[in-house]
Amino acid sequence: MLRIAFLNPVIPGNTGNAIRLAAVTGSELHLIGPLGFDMDDTKLRRAGLDYHDLATVTVHEDLAAAWSAFAGARIFAFTGKGDRNFADIAYEPGDVLLFGTEPTGLPDEVLADSRVTERVRIPMVAGRRSLNLSNAASIGVYEAWRQHGFAMP
Repeated sequence: MLRIAFLNPVIPGNTGNAIRLAAVTGSELHLIGPLGFDMDDTKLRRAGLDYHDLATVTVHEDLAAAWSAFAGARIFAFTGKGDRNFADIAYEPGDVLLFGTEPTGLPDEVLADSRVTERVRIPMVAGRRSLNLSNAASIGVYEAWRQHGFAMP
Protein backbone atom coordinates (compact mmCIF):
# COMPACT_ATOMS: atom_id res chain seq x y z
CA MET A 1 0.00 0.00 0.00
CA LEU A 2 1.32 3.40 0.96
CA ARG A 3 4.41 4.55 2.78
CA ILE A 4 4.07 7.15 5.52
CA ALA A 5 7.31 8.99 6.26
CA PHE A 6 7.99 11.22 9.26
CA LEU A 7 11.10 13.39 9.03
CA ASN A 8 12.70 13.95 12.45
CA PRO A 9 9.63 13.25 14.60
CA VAL A 10 9.97 14.52 18.17
CA ILE A 11 6.70 13.62 19.92
CA PRO A 12 6.57 9.91 20.75
CA GLY A 13 2.77 9.84 21.04
CA ASN A 14 2.38 10.99 17.43
CA THR A 15 4.65 8.23 16.23
CA GLY A 16 2.80 5.70 18.38
CA ASN A 17 -0.45 6.80 16.77
CA ALA A 18 1.16 6.48 13.33
CA ILE A 19 2.23 2.92 14.20
CA ARG A 20 -1.43 2.14 14.86
CA LEU A 21 -2.38 3.87 11.60
CA ALA A 22 0.12 1.78 9.66
CA ALA A 23 -1.12 -1.42 11.30
CA VAL A 24 -4.81 -0.83 10.61
CA THR A 25 -4.34 0.35 7.00
CA GLY A 26 -1.56 -1.97 5.86
CA SER A 27 0.71 1.02 5.23
CA GLU A 28 4.41 1.14 6.02
CA LEU A 29 5.76 3.71 8.46
CA HIS A 30 9.20 5.16 7.78
CA LEU A 31 10.85 7.22 10.51
CA ILE A 32 13.70 9.41 9.33
CA GLY A 33 16.31 10.33 11.92
CA PRO A 34 17.45 11.80 13.98
CA LEU A 35 14.44 10.93 16.12
CA GLY A 36 13.56 13.07 19.14
CA PHE A 37 12.90 10.00 21.29
CA ASP A 38 13.99 6.42 21.81
CA MET A 39 11.96 3.70 20.11
CA ASP A 40 11.46 2.13 23.56
CA ASP A 41 9.87 5.33 24.92
CA THR A 42 6.90 4.62 27.20
CA LYS A 43 4.71 7.24 25.51
CA LEU A 44 5.43 5.72 22.10
CA ARG A 45 4.55 2.24 23.36
CA ARG A 46 1.38 3.47 25.09
CA ALA A 47 0.10 5.37 22.02
CA GLY A 48 0.86 2.40 19.76
CA LEU A 49 -0.92 0.03 22.16
CA ASP A 50 -0.46 -3.55 21.02
CA TYR A 51 -0.07 -2.66 17.34
CA HIS A 52 3.74 -2.53 17.27
CA ASP A 53 4.03 -6.13 16.15
CA LEU A 54 1.32 -5.63 13.50
CA ALA A 55 2.94 -2.65 11.78
CA THR A 56 5.82 -2.41 9.36
CA VAL A 57 8.14 0.27 10.73
CA THR A 58 11.51 1.18 9.25
CA VAL A 59 13.90 3.65 10.86
CA HIS A 60 16.28 5.44 8.49
CA GLU A 61 19.40 6.98 9.99
CA ASP A 62 18.94 10.18 8.02
CA LEU A 63 17.25 11.72 4.99
CA ALA A 64 19.91 10.44 2.59
CA ALA A 65 19.15 6.86 3.64
CA ALA A 66 15.43 7.47 3.21
CA TRP A 67 15.87 9.01 -0.25
CA SER A 68 17.79 5.88 -1.22
CA ALA A 69 15.04 3.61 0.12
CA PHE A 70 12.39 5.62 -1.74
CA ALA A 71 14.27 5.63 -5.09
CA GLY A 72 11.82 5.59 -7.97
CA ALA A 73 8.77 6.26 -5.77
CA ARG A 74 6.50 9.25 -6.00
CA ILE A 75 6.98 11.42 -2.92
CA PHE A 76 4.25 13.80 -1.80
CA ALA A 77 5.43 16.39 0.70
CA PHE A 78 2.58 17.47 2.97
CA THR A 79 3.00 21.14 3.83
CA GLY A 80 1.12 24.34 4.45
CA LYS A 81 3.20 25.67 1.54
CA GLY A 82 1.65 23.11 -0.81
CA ASP A 83 0.53 24.00 -4.30
CA ARG A 84 -2.15 21.34 -4.60
CA ASN A 85 -4.96 19.94 -2.47
CA PHE A 86 -4.06 16.47 -1.15
CA ALA A 87 -7.46 15.12 -2.28
CA ASP A 88 -6.73 16.04 -5.90
CA ILE A 89 -3.86 13.55 -6.16
CA ALA A 90 -4.50 10.14 -7.75
CA TYR A 91 -2.48 8.02 -5.32
CA GLU A 92 -0.75 4.80 -6.36
CA PRO A 93 0.54 1.87 -4.33
CA GLY A 94 4.08 2.57 -3.17
CA ASP A 95 3.61 6.34 -2.97
CA VAL A 96 5.35 8.09 -0.07
CA LEU A 97 3.44 10.60 2.04
CA LEU A 98 6.16 12.72 3.64
CA PHE A 99 5.53 14.79 6.77
CA GLY A 100 7.87 17.09 8.70
CA THR A 101 8.77 17.43 12.35
CA GLU A 102 6.03 18.50 14.72
CA PRO A 103 6.66 22.15 15.46
CA THR A 104 8.11 23.29 12.12
CA GLY A 105 7.07 20.94 9.30
CA LEU A 106 9.29 20.15 6.34
CA PRO A 107 12.28 22.44 5.81
CA ASP A 108 12.48 24.50 2.61
CA GLU A 109 15.44 22.50 1.29
CA VAL A 110 13.38 19.28 1.48
CA LEU A 111 10.39 20.93 -0.18
CA ALA A 112 12.67 22.12 -3.00
CA ASP A 113 14.37 18.73 -3.48
CA SER A 114 13.93 17.29 -6.98
CA ARG A 115 12.92 13.92 -5.49
CA VAL A 116 9.71 15.46 -4.16
CA THR A 117 7.02 14.80 -6.76
CA GLU A 118 4.67 17.45 -5.46
CA ARG A 119 3.98 19.64 -2.46
CA VAL A 120 0.43 19.08 -1.22
CA ARG A 121 -1.69 20.71 1.45
CA ILE A 122 -4.61 19.74 3.64
CA PRO A 123 -7.17 22.58 3.69
CA MET A 124 -7.69 24.33 7.02
CA VAL A 125 -9.48 27.39 8.31
CA ALA A 126 -7.39 30.51 7.68
CA GLY A 127 -5.22 31.67 10.56
CA ARG A 128 -4.70 28.21 12.05
CA ARG A 129 -1.13 26.98 12.38
CA SER A 130 -1.30 23.25 11.69
CA LEU A 131 -2.89 19.87 12.28
CA ASN A 132 -1.49 17.30 14.65
CA LEU A 133 1.11 15.19 12.80
CA SER A 134 -0.59 11.81 13.23
CA ASN A 135 -3.98 13.35 12.33
CA ALA A 136 -2.54 14.80 9.12
CA ALA A 137 -1.01 11.45 8.21
CA SER A 138 -4.36 9.74 8.85
CA ILE A 139 -6.15 12.17 6.55
CA GLY A 140 -3.66 11.51 3.74
CA VAL A 141 -3.56 7.74 4.15
CA TYR A 142 -7.31 7.33 4.32
CA GLU A 143 -7.85 9.45 1.20
CA ALA A 144 -5.36 7.33 -0.74
CA TRP A 145 -6.88 4.11 0.60
CA ARG A 146 -10.42 5.35 -0.20
CA GLN A 147 -9.37 5.93 -3.80
CA HIS A 148 -8.51 2.24 -4.01
CA GLY A 149 -11.80 1.07 -2.54
CA PHE A 150 -10.21 0.30 0.83
CA ALA A 151 -8.60 -2.74 -0.79
CA MET A 152 -6.77 -4.91 1.71
CA PRO A 153 -3.03 -5.25 1.15
